[in-house]
Amino acid sequence: MVTVDFHSVTQPVGILRTISVVLTCVTFILVATVGHVSSPYWAWCMFTWCFCFFVTCLILILDFTTLSSRLPLAWDDFTKAFAMLAGLMCLSSSIIYPIFFTCGTCPRQIGASVVSWLCFVVYAVEVVFTHLHPRGETIGFLSTNAGIMKMLEAFFACLIFMSLETSQYHSPGLQWCVAVYSLCFIFAILIIVLTIGQMTLIFPFSFDKIVVVHNVVAAVMYLTAMVVWPLFSFRSNPRPSDCGNLCSWDKLVVVTFMSVTNCIVYIVDSAFSIWMVFIAMNQ
Repeated sequence: MVTVDFHSVTQPVGILRTISVVLTCVTFILVATVGHVSSPYWAWCMFTWCFCFFVTCLILILDFTTLSSRLPLAWDDFTKAFAMLAGLMCLSSSIIYPIFFTCGTCPRQIGASVVSWLCFVVYAVEVVFTHLHPRGETIGFLSTNAGIMKMLEAFFACLIFMSLETSQYHSPGLQWCVAVYSLCFIFAILIIVLTIGQMTLIFPFSFDKIVVVHNVVAAVMYLTAMVVWPLFSFRSNPRPSDCGNLCSWDKLVVVTFMSVTNCIVYIVDSAFSIWMVFIAMNQ
C-alpha cells in the first residue's frame, strides 16, 4: 500500500529539489523556444537540463509516496550522488551555453544561462546540506572518495565524447584513444551500477581487488591516450586561420585537456584504492 509523506517535500532538501525542478524546467523551455541548434554542445546542455528535471521529479515522487524505501538500492547514497552529478552537469552547461550560444541581444539565451547558474547553485546547496546534516545511515559507495572519483571519471568521459568528431580519429593512434575513453567509461559505469545495486557479493572473488586492477589499468591506458592524442592531433596541424568561435581544431584541444584531467583522476583513484585495499584494511 502506498502512503504519502508530506514531510519529504516540506523539509529543506525537499524544498531545494522542488526549486531545482522549477529552474531546470524553465531553462530547457527557454532554450527550446529559441530553436534547435545542430551542435553536440547544445545537445549536451539540453540533455543536462531535461535529465536533471526528470530525475529530480522522480526522486520527489518516490520520496513523497514512500516507494523509495522499497527500492533495492541505497536510496540516500543515490540521491546524494545524483545531486553531485547534477551540480557538475549544470555547471558545465552553465559555462558551455553562454560561451557558444548567447549574444548581447539574445534575451532568452541570457535568461537561460542565468537560470542554469541558479540550478547549479541549488544543487550545490543540496550537496552541502546533505553532507552537513546526514540522516545517520551507513555511508554508501557513491558518497565516499572512491565513489566520487568514479562519477568524475564518467563525467569527464562524457565531456570527451561530446567533443569527438568522426572525421578526427582516422589514424590508428586516435582510434586507440577513442577505445581507451570508451572502455574506461563503460567499466566505470559498470562498477557504479554493480555497487549501488548491491550486486558485488555475487562475485566469487574480491570485488575491491578487481576495482583496483581496473583503476590501475585505466590509469595506464589514459596515460597513453594523454600522450598519443595531442601527438597525432596537432602534428602538422596548426589552428586554421578561419577557425571561428568553435571549430574542429578547438575540440581537439578540449579532448586533450579533458584527457589530462581524467588521467589525473584515474591516477589518484588508483593510489587511493591501492591504499584502502592493501594497506588500510590490513592495519
